Amino acid sequence: MHRQMRRARVVTLVVLAANGSMALFLPSIGLWREPGTVRIVLGAAGILLFSVAQGFVLHALVTPWLSARSRRAALLGFAAASVASVPLVGPAGGTWPSWAWLGACIIGVLPVITGKWTAAALSAVTAAVAVLTTPGSARDALIITVGVGAGIAAINALQLWFWELLVQAEQGRAAQSRLAAGEERLRFARDMHDSLGHHLSVIALKAELAERLAPVDPPRAAREAAEVRGLAMSALTELREVVHGHRQVDLREQLTAIEQVLQSSGVRCTVQAPAGELPAPIAGPLAAVLREASTNVLRHSRAAWCTIDLVRVGPEFMMTVVNDGAGDAGPDRHSQGLHGLAERLAESGGVLRTRAADGRFTVEAVVRSAP
Repeated sequence: MHRQMRRARVVTLVVLAANGSMALFLPSIGLWREPGTVRIVLGAAGILLFSVAQGFVLHALVTPWLSARSRRAALLGFAAASVASVPLVGPAGGTWPSWAWLGACIIGVLPVITGKWTAAALSAVTAAVAVLTTPGSARDALIITVGVGAGIAAINALQLWFWELLVQAEQGRAAQSRLAAGEERLRFARDMHDSLGHHLSVIALKAELAERLAPVDPPRAAREAAEVRGLAMSALTELREVVHGHRQVDLREQLTAIEQVLQSSGVRCTVQAPAGELPAPIAGPLAAVLREASTNVLRHSRAAWCTIDLVRVGPEFMMTVVNDGAGDAGPDRHSQGLHGLAERLAESGGVLRTRAADGRFTVEAVVRSAP
């Protein structure tokens, strides 16, 4: 609980305690008027016991983290103190309605600790007990017990209503924080998948190629192994940048790198992109599409050629990746794949479309730049 909520809780407790303070002070007038020492001692014990039990109940009402067992104990203690106060406080004070004031406090607490009908029934019992224990006018006893009790109940209910609003607002803020943290973890997971998934796929392909070339063409196998090492170092660097949140996507650099990787893997690749610098909000989503599409070319197809076209039409950037290796193979079950990219682009107002026809597989992504 942060500082503002702690302060609000203290204020709520102070108001509730002040509202119920007559349980301690007004019945004490009856003790002052009581000539018998024994009745004074018993009455004081009853008032003190009731006040402590009432304090525990009010404390439980504004303590959200309290266990259900502790709440039940507080309610049982309040019920026991209320019953015990009848023989302890009721006879003290002569014609002074000592217990009627305690009855008013009981009625003032009942609506906030129990249900509506239960509170009404117990309030009726409390009013009857007040009439029986008050030697004077039954009307006066009812006015004190029911009238004052209703006023105490209204103030308690209003104060607790404000407190519950604050608790709900705090819970909403905490839920929003958890949602923001979850979204950040999801973004991090996507970045990790986009970055490492592509690099590891290329590394695996290059390593397999180097393994096949080692017996028949050692020089080329050595070059492929050197490229694997370079790709691994690049992946490690990018991983560190993702972890520290400092990665800046250079789409043109990735276009060049992917063109070289595809060509070195035996896939003819042509790239066309507009001149000028690409905005970062555009480069990030399109780079993710580019990595996924090129990974599919390497892993899930038998492509001989691939074209990558990036064009700008007004505020929209459209990337089209086409290859001639469409087949039945699909991504593994742990891959986010193109479906995850479609969701990611949709979050920023973009669109991802795929189609397969005549042995060609096309990935088309459209992203709109901010006005």
